[in-house]
Amino acid sequence: MKNRTSEEIHRFHIPVMGTGFTIDTPLKVAKYGISSAVALLDDVLIEQMRRFHSEKEGIPFTEIKKTDRDFRARRITSYLNLLDRIVKRQIANLKKTPFIAGSEITRYFELLPDNRLRKNYENMLREENQILKKEMQRRLREEVAPGSIDVNIMTKCDRDIYKNGKKLPAFYSDAMSALRGFAKSKLSSSVVFSAGLNQRLFSYAAEFNDFLPDNDGNLKKKIILKVSDYRSAEIQGKMLAKRGLWVSDFRVESGLNCGGHAFAGKGHLLGTTLEEFRTKRDELNDMLFNIYSQALISKGLNKPQKPPVLKVSAQGGIGTNEENDFLINYYNLDETGWGTPFLLIPEVTNVDREHLKNLLKAKKKDICLSDASPLNVPFWNLRNSASEKARRLRIRKGAPGSPCIRGYASFNTEFTSEPICTASRKYQMLKIEELKNMAVLKKNQAKARLKGILHKSCLCHDLAGAVTIKNKIDSKVTPAITTGPNIVNFSRLMSLEEIVNHIYGRRPLRLKRRRKHMFITELALNIEKMKKDIRDFKKGLFPDAQKQIKEYKENLTAGIEYYRNLADQFVGRHKKRFLADLQKMADALEMLTAEVPV
Repeated sequence: MKNRTSEEIHRFHIPVMGTGFTIDTPLKVAKYGISSAVALLDDVLIEQMRRFHSEKEGIPFTEIKKTDRDFRARRITSYLNLLDRIVKRQIANLKKTPFIAGSEITRYFELLPDNRLRKNYENMLREENQILKKEMQRRLREEVAPGSIDVNIMTKCDRDIYKNGKKLPAFYSDAMSALRGFAKSKLSSSVVFSAGLNQRLFSYAAEFNDFLPDNDGNLKKKIILKVSDYRSAEIQGKMLAKRGLWVSDFRVESGLNCGGHAFAGKGHLLGTTLEEFRTKRDELNDMLFNIYSQALISKGLNKPQKPPVLKVSAQGGIGTNEENDFLINYYNLDETGWGTPFLLIPEVTNVDREHLKNLLKAKKKDICLSDASPLNVPFWNLRNSASEKARRLRIRKGAPGSPCIRGYASFNTEFTSEPICTASRKYQMLKIEELKNMAVLKKNQAKARLKGILHKSCLCHDLAGAVTIKNKIDSKVTPAITTGPNIVNFSRLMSLEEIVNHIYGRRPLRLKRRRKHMFITELALNIEKMKKDIRDFKKGLFPDAQKQIKEYKENLTAGIEYYRNLADQFVGRHKKRFLADLQKMADALEMLTAEVPV
């Protein structure tokens, strides 16, 4: 099947969302040339979904049991191969459909942006010579190609595995097993590494030939790095290049204006980060290629004649076509990521009926940046999700903490030799008892620490709840819903056509009237984060805050000045409103930091 560049199919992708929301999204969108990502954290869910789709498609299913050797990696490989098989079947069937209104092949071409394939399709529609028209249709069928079935591995979730109290070799750790599962699959796609560097995982990737170039320099499996600042991209890119691994896409994500875990960083804003990529992209490409080439030579492999493609993309809080096109055109991006709005498209993502209603009614106050994650990373949460209600009910009953069903976030060894999860009942009861005996703590400090303990919630099991309820796999689960703050700007369920036409500016959706620009929203979220840090500092919970707050303020101040200069790119009332909102943020930042000597 002929390879396509991003410009030839779509210039947006659907990023990974939780463990369950996009677990089978490729089966809904890949046949239309749209790329999406599947989380590889929850192998229990993956096995459940393999059974579900095998039975749905009439494909024989043989269970891979937890007692089977290397079960986690094998479950992942089997599921990814199933997705690949079904999508190839879908593409073959799509190519056979006629070019008539409502057909699958017509939908494929109608969804495309204004690119070469779209123009060829429109030329075919206008052609009156029937012989020539059929030939044009034949060529168009040959051009049809699926979107990529990408996978996501959160590098922090690399739990070591214990058996009978003994730690097994690193080979069986969660992230390494997930990578092995992907590497052994038939897919030709990308793995997205998110949440920072993991040296043993990066080294392990170099052991698989699919991540190394063939004689022509082509890569069967590629690496995408999700980053929130340029320095992180440079450090991790070098680390991978030294192992003979090429980063095919630096996926820049807003630190706070996103869904799921929010890596706030030190006040680095999306615009200033993308500016650094814009001005240093060629320098980064050359530097990494030199390191990469030497590493390949040391492995006895051919040095490529030219660098492989290095893409830069961005995601987090994009809401309009104007924002989308500005990011692509001004920063020379290859594509953008749209996540949160897709939660309101039932044909694409998995959210059960009850929580769809909650998302549609959600106001700003209903979406909170919480301390729910056991990874100790701020986490976007829907306040009235079943998971949050269950957490609060357990506290009221005097039995805080979750039953630790899957344990993917078991990293804490404060009280046990074998790691446990900070959201588990076992940990929280032990931690609360410890807190009672800490007489040195002031009353307000003890209260704040208790709140932090009790906020931790089960994400391993609950993030799969929306899809297992929707598909009648598990009716008793209490789903967690992790959505970005952008959800409040969308007020109804949408179809795939509607959101794609919105992204490409063909038929924009009506959004919230006073929606702020994505750059302003991100800036406001960073200021809110600073407020929390300052409150913690005043309570004595953040002893080293002054230095960090000073750095945070310097970066935000530089970002505000950058956006003032950038405003020349905005025209008419948009520029005036943008500058007015920006000044409000500058004033808020000054008032806030006046409370702390920095």
